[in-house]
Amino acid sequence: MALSNHCIKTLIFATGIALATSNAFSQTFDAVRLNAALAGRDGGTVGIAVLAGHEYQGADTRRTLVLPWLNYQWTNGWFAGVTNGIGYNFSNSPHMQYGLRLTPDLGRKESRASALRGMGDINATTEGGAFFNYALPQGLLLTSSIRYGAGVRHKGVLVDLGVGYSTEVAATWRLGAGAAMTLANADYMQSFFGVTGDQSASSGYVAYTPGGGARDVRANVTLTYWISRRTSITTALSVGTLLGKAKDSPLTRKRSSESGVVAMTYAF
Repeated sequence: MALSNHCIKTLIFATGIALATSNAFSQTFDAVRLNAALAGRDGGTVGIAVLAGHEYQGADTRRTLVLPWLNYQWTNGWFAGVTNGIGYNFSNSPHMQYGLRLTPDLGRKESRASALRGMGDINATTEGGAFFNYALPQGLLLTSSIRYGAGVRHKGVLVDLGVGYSTEVAATWRLGAGAAMTLANADYMQSFFGVTGDQSASSGYVAYTPGGGARDVRANVTLTYWISRRTSITTALSVGTLLGKAKDSPLTRKRSSESGVVAMTYAF
């Protein structure tokens, strides 16, 4: 069964914007995008992505990964995938989505970069959260989510707010753009940007206790080419900057970041 024009548009938007706003690594779960299937049918996307970004937020050293790409959703509201986590959408509206989900937080390894030496590891964990999306006319989409559970004490809270836009520029080409902001509570900021007394002694950094607030803002642009009715390749570029206490952290070697993604996906 051929994909409808509407499904093509939403698939491009879901894949392209999700890749770009991920900032390559740390914001992969900043929003839920449930456009991977035809209306009234189970379905998803599968593929592979090359991500180029930084070792950690605030790092001046770079990192490249090759990762599998898989997202799937069911008509009963359940969904699972590498960008959405596992969750349930309570809405039947094509313009509004809201629900609950679980997402992984990969933490941070001290061995990831020399700048983290003496800081210890932040263990990977599972975050619980909720999301709300609203589609506006002319290809606009507002996204929001809240996640709880990251950090050393697993009490970190992240609030993600974003907006995206997608438009067709040719028969097989589509252009997208977006912007997003993430807010974090004091527990999260202390875990990822703070320096305790013990960490100061082992790392040589001055002790630092950041409070909660805006963590970063970012913007992106994506370009998708449809090789066939189901297969596409997307290139995404994203730039971001740390804000407030995050940018002033002793761990922050570079306040701004640039990341890129190239992904090939197949809709099924």
